[in-house]
Amino acid sequence: MTAARRTAAPRRSTSPLLAKVHIAKKDLGLDDDTYRDVLERITGQRTAAGLGDAQLIRVLKEFETKGFKPKVVAGSAPASAPKSGRRPADHPVARKARAMWISLHQLGVVQDPSESALEAFAKRQLKVDALQWADQRQGFRLIEALKAWAEREGWSQEGTTDEIKARLARLIEARARG
Repeated sequence: MTAARRTAAPRRSTSPLLAKVHIAKKDLGLDDDTYRDVLERITGQRTAAGLGDAQLIRVLKEFETKGFKPKVVAGSAPASAPKSGRRPADHPVARKARAMWISLHQLGVVQDPSESALEAFAKRQLKVDALQWADQRQGFRLIEALKAWAEREGWSQEGTTDEIKARLARLIEARARG
């Protein structure tokens, strides 16, 4: 193949801002679809790899409004981590609870979207010291409590994931309009 026919591989950003965006995604517990939806809404692109610094900063500002708190001091624990120093629970029920918790925050129902606030809510609901210690039965109760809360706020949990997400987006938009 000649040099004229070769196409250059896309240049991948090495910006520290790109790393922060990925850290924010993880800290907020965003699934891939939700993350890409945010990117598309803010920048018009579904991937962060080709974004410039100004676009990455806009994405980070959006994540900060959703509860992401960047580290201030190197080596310190993220602000969203539970105060006990434990790692956040990472089982499927915890991920679903975290996604619902953040969605309820976006809806304006939950004031504090942090991991420690979710842990405190789970502790009150389940009577366990940490969400990571909840068994499947307790996790089911937590999800049902979050669903009931969402239903009371007008966010129906019936239907497919896409239908539920669409209803949430419409509710958030309606509440933003007043």
